Amino acid sequence: MQFDPIYMLTEVIPQLLWGKTFWSTPIVITLTLTILSCVIGNLLALPVAVARVSPNPLLWMPAYLYILVMRGTPLLVQFFLIYYGVRAAIMGLPGMRETWLFPYLRDAYWWAVFALSINTAGYTAEILRGAIQAVPYGEIEAGKAFGMNKMQIFWRITLPRAIRICLPTMTGETILLLKATVLASTITVYEILGWANYIKQQTFRVYDTLIAAALLYVILVFILTRILYWLERRLNRDRLQPPPGAGRPDPALAGATGPA
Repeated sequence: MQFDPIYMLTEVIPQLLWGKTFWSTPIVITLTLTILSCVIGNLLALPVAVARVSPNPLLWMPAYLYILVMRGTPLLVQFFLIYYGVRAAIMGLPGMRETWLFPYLRDAYWWAVFALSINTAGYTAEILRGAIQAVPYGEIEAGKAFGMNKMQIFWRITLPRAIRICLPTMTGETILLLKATVLASTITVYEILGWANYIKQQTFRVYDTLIAAALLYVILVFILTRILYWLERRLNRDRLQPPPGAGRPDPALAGATGPA
């Protein structure tokens, strides 16, 4: 088993980038899995986090149990339980094959999105819970002083502030989600690593295919990191250190407004 960089650049990487059709391209499948799971997971995480910080046991106990299960079980086990358990049970319902949902329920891609989304929701909900509780109480008191009710304080003060607090942690969670998409190949969704393993089985070239997949993941992580860092700096502009000399009075203006 020898490593041939020419073969990797001219044969393996083009197959991982272009594939046969655009929507079945391994890199497109990886990106869409990441984006859809990130959006759906974050949307699901918000009500779970709100329920988690609620003093009502009927709200925080189910939320705590959900977070515990999602964080306490391996993602691969969740994939298998959802695909070979939940999917098989739903597909076996009477009349399910005649419904418009059947093509989507049959496709493993959407079950991969579902598994990644609910797993992400568990992790993100706990991150958001900590960020909500880390919002300075003085800011909440300021909202009360302006006559805001609890809902207005949450949507206008607590939630935006919590998002800004947890954004660095969310960056790392999103990168982990991107790398977690490799598990989709275990349920026949051929993303980058799944297609690389397919090429490896056909050609018996181990290093060329795996190194090519690793290079693509490094490039994707770098691009995603740059985008999220830009977003973080954009949302936290008021917390950035001012440039040297900023805030100092202009000597000319100081002399013009000084005592006669």
